[in-house]
Amino acid sequence: MKIAILGTGNVGRALARGWARAGHDVVLGSRRPEDVHLRAEPGSEAGDDIPVTDLKGAAAGAEVVVNATPGTASVALLAGVGQLPLAGKVLIDVAVGFGEDSSLSHPEESLGEEIQRTFPDLRVVKTLCTIDARLMVAPDSLEGPSTLFLSGDDAEAKATAAALLHDLGWPPESLLDLGGITTARGQEHYSLLFMGIAKALGSYGFGVRVVPPA
Repeated sequence: MKIAILGTGNVGRALARGWARAGHDVVLGSRRPEDVHLRAEPGSEAGDDIPVTDLKGAAAGAEVVVNATPGTASVALLAGVGQLPLAGKVLIDVAVGFGEDSSLSHPEESLGEEIQRTFPDLRVVKTLCTIDARLMVAPDSLEGPSTLFLSGDDAEAKATAAALLHDLGWPPESLLDLGGITTARGQEHYSLLFMGIAKALGSYGFGVRVVPPA
């Protein structure tokens, strides 16, 4: 599958390498592609040499687009890409926006909802925003199973996202479909609790597990 990952930070790079190693055709989109260097080094594994281009070029040639840009800038950056290159595509939104005071930039309507409202022809799926970048591509690094959440209005788009998560190592039993895109608010608001847990543990490398009733 052709996947365009918009954003070249830790999250974007981790996901790019993970999906490339799973056999997908991955490209990174950057606002400044000439300044980004993500090339294989001697002795590196397959999937470390990821092409980098501009945001619009990356999105135009992809079947699935991943938003890994800063949450406070995501909508503006997607607007710069334009409606046409995005129309009809699955967009996996992994971003969360924070203000300068570490408060959420989307306290009422989630970023995932804003993207879906602004780009109605996109099929937005919110996921992966409740874990650290390293865990996104290494769920088996935990002591036990962890839960990953999906939010979105399009069932087919969520199935596509779930398949791609499986390619990163997430088994079907770890995935919990929360419902429509409005449920993305809960995923994004969890980031506040995430930071508290990380401070208490002294690590970002943890997951959470939903334990059903006996």
